[in-house]
Amino acid sequence: MRVAVLGASGFVGSALVETLGDAHDVVAVARRAGSDANVEWVAADLTRESEAARALAGADVVFHLVHSLGQPDYERRDVAIAENVAAAAESAKVSQIVYLGGLGDESSADLSKHLRSRHETGRALARGSVPVTTVRAGVVVGRGSAAFETIVALVDRLPAMVCPRWVSVPTQPIALRDVVSALAGVVGLERAHGETYDIGGPEVMTYREMIDRIARVRGKHPLIVEVPVLTPRLSSWWLHLVTPVKASVARPLIDGLRNPTVARDARIHELVPMPATPFDDAVREALAD
Repeated sequence: MRVAVLGASGFVGSALVETLGDAHDVVAVARRAGSDANVEWVAADLTRESEAARALAGADVVFHLVHSLGQPDYERRDVAIAENVAAAAESAKVSQIVYLGGLGDESSADLSKHLRSRHETGRALARGSVPVTTVRAGVVVGRGSAAFETIVALVDRLPAMVCPRWVSVPTQPIALRDVVSALAGVVGLERAHGETYDIGGPEVMTYREMIDRIARVRGKHPLIVEVPVLTPRLSSWWLHLVTPVKASVARPLIDGLRNPTVARDARIHELVPMPATPFDDAVREALAD
């Protein structure tokens, strides 16, 4: 089966390309072509309809992992790209689009712009005629994940930190290899067409517990002080100063941390044999990369 991975240079995309290569003919699509000789790379700007059509030509299944976080207009841009991909997939007679979305209650009036954008992107893909399988995840534990890298940087650089109330919000972090297993597992499954699946690791915890657990793996014991008010803008500039994450990326991420991101169902386990990597093991695996 010929499988196109859009966003192949990202940390999830690169891991997925490696896994899919064992069973499929993979086309890796990114703004800049990679250098892996074992993969067919296509450089494409998916904001252009013609380039989206060129990238998807001949594909049987398309993975949509594109995310414009960090761009000032990332919401509009992501929807526009999704519309181009949906149209190109229809023209190419693609049989399935697999979309990696985000957890969060989309019916909530308090849902952050970032998480709402993830849902709107999925809806834009689904407006086409090609069936979409949506896999929704929260924090992905792996090198290259903005959320994970931010926490690791905080733990490594600060003996004490002042955190807003979002550190008490529940989340369900999941190992990168578990995400890849879920995505790869739904390829070609007609039962998954038009379905949305939530995925999460075996443990639900608060962001404060995540910080504590990562700190223990690193052999550190930071002091965490919660304060009642710390706006996303102030938090993002603070993270920009003490971590490698840009403020333009940190701000929408932090704004989304006020929303619980916990899997609501486990239906995907009926279709796909997925590992359930414990959080500490996922952290050790990520830090060893």
